[in-house]
Amino acid sequence: MAGIACCCFSTLSSRSNLGTSWTYRGGIVTGRRLPRRTLVTKAEVNYVNAEEAKKLIAVEGYAILDVRDRTQFERAHIKDCYHIPLFIENQDNDFGTIIKRTLHNNFSGLFYGLPFTKPNPDFVQSVKSQFSPESKLLLVCQEGLRAPAAADKLEKAGYGSIACITSGLQSVTPGKFLIQ
Repeated sequence: MAGIACCCFSTLSSRSNLGTSWTYRGGIVTGRRLPRRTLVTKAEVNYVNAEEAKKLIAVEGYAILDVRDRTQFERAHIKDCYHIPLFIENQDNDFGTIIKRTLHNNFSGLFYGLPFTKPNPDFVQSVKSQFSPESKLLLVCQEGLRAPAAADKLEKAGYGSIACITSGLQSVTPGKFLIQ
């Protein structure tokens, strides 16, 4: 077996989450303690079940924001909710999109009735046009995947009171909310 040897004096360094760093300089390892950093949390996303969500709406005045795509929203949605999709239908006709759309439709899209989507570039702007950053928002989606992604975007945009239904609307028992 052959080995690889290096006779140059290189420098490697690393930082760890444990508050130490090390530097390797040609065979000598040196370490020093890193200064502590203070983290500031602007918002915390609350994950709630359907019963807790109902209380947030009734008692604390949370507004319901449905982030599902248009087709899912049109099938059924909570009465008096706002709809701003996190993903929109992709109607682009460039070569790469046509290939992706064909693969999507061949594997699952047509079978499950799922539209070919892309991220909504105006999502945060659309939310800002309807809600102030001080607004209390309950984000809902179908399976509990898009709402946390939307919450992350809104948190970065300065929204502080955000809640998401755990496992999405599929986990809500029929009759819990008024459906339109």
